[in-house]
Amino acid sequence: MYSLASTTWDSEEVNVAHKLLVSGELTMGREVKEFEEQFAKYVGTKFAVMFNSGSSANLAIFAALKYVNNPIISDGDHVIVPAVSWSTTYYPVNQLGFILDFADIDAKTLNIDIKQVESKITSKTKAIFVVNLLGNPANLLELSDLAKKHNLILLEDNCESLGASINGKKAGSFGLMSSHSFFFSHHICTMEGGMVNTDSKELMETLISIRAHGWTRGLDLQNSVHPRSNNDWEDLFRFVLPGYNLRPIELSGAIGKVQLRKFPKFLEERRKNAKFFVSLFSDSENFEIQNEHGESSWFGFSLVLKNKLVGKRSLLIKLLTHHEIDTRPIVAGNFTLNPVMKHLNFQPLSNLDNSDNIHRNGFFIGNHHYDVTLELKKVYDLLIEFEKEHAI
Repeated sequence: MYSLASTTWDSEEVNVAHKLLVSGELTMGREVKEFEEQFAKYVGTKFAVMFNSGSSANLAIFAALKYVNNPIISDGDHVIVPAVSWSTTYYPVNQLGFILDFADIDAKTLNIDIKQVESKITSKTKAIFVVNLLGNPANLLELSDLAKKHNLILLEDNCESLGASINGKKAGSFGLMSSHSFFFSHHICTMEGGMVNTDSKELMETLISIRAHGWTRGLDLQNSVHPRSNNDWEDLFRFVLPGYNLRPIELSGAIGKVQLRKFPKFLEERRKNAKFFVSLFSDSENFEIQNEHGESSWFGFSLVLKNKLVGKRSLLIKLLTHHEIDTRPIVAGNFTLNPVMKHLNFQPLSNLDNSDNIHRNGFFIGNHHYDVTLELKKVYDLLIEFEKEHAI
């Protein structure tokens, strides 16, 4: 079986977990703080704040934009998003009172179409929330320039693209804030876990308050959220923001430190696998693969049926499933085709042809932190067999 994801843990993570469990140090503390500091350094930002998931990280980003001392986004403002991403890229936008504005993706890179982004900008637009899809950085340099030109903020959902970069600058360090995920299927795993990176001290302090009930505990005596008093007992339960409980556990921080140290090797192996995958499919007549922009960290390998194979995805998925090869839609396909849209506030939908196409003809298979060239060759052989039978 060729699985979509596999564990990145070995005995070291298990031993760290056991040691911490025996110690009784369970709730967020020193290990989380050290992981935050190391992760900020790796991504290349001044600060990182850990959360219990990447989805929570996205929620905290939009809460921080709303509840920072001088709000950056207000109720009813528009946020441009790509039509292809995971559900919790979108939900926080509405949950905090903002309006989604869906843009199509580029057919080659599968990332947001910059031309359509620019065409959507109005006086109500305040942010572009870009997703670096399947490990592939969006055109973050041009998007940064576009955001500056129109006085917008750029935000990154980098949950699938840890380690990706453009000209040596890490994805997740281009926007005002960025989110990361450490779920099982992602580049590193802390069981559940996520992170927000930023260079803004004020946003970092707001994120810390929002993460834990909206209180001032955990903040310095002088901070941008609310000054603490000289009475530590009263400071323990002073609530100043409408926060949540999005805290990670200490175990996740400790395991995160181990995983982050190992990650460069994981990334090297993923890129070796990708080089082999591209060599197999780059000249294919009936399968379109994702074009790399910058240096991808290759979360997975997408394939979009084209030409004579259009409309035959279900037959192909049946074949791959029979051979125990895991497949998934490309993230969630065109998210606007989901029934949940009736519960969301969004701008009238524009042309989403590329998103529609991958929704109907796209899928992806897994990549791993170890050599899977034999498995990829098996997939290739099966697809060639399918092509000979069905590309008629």
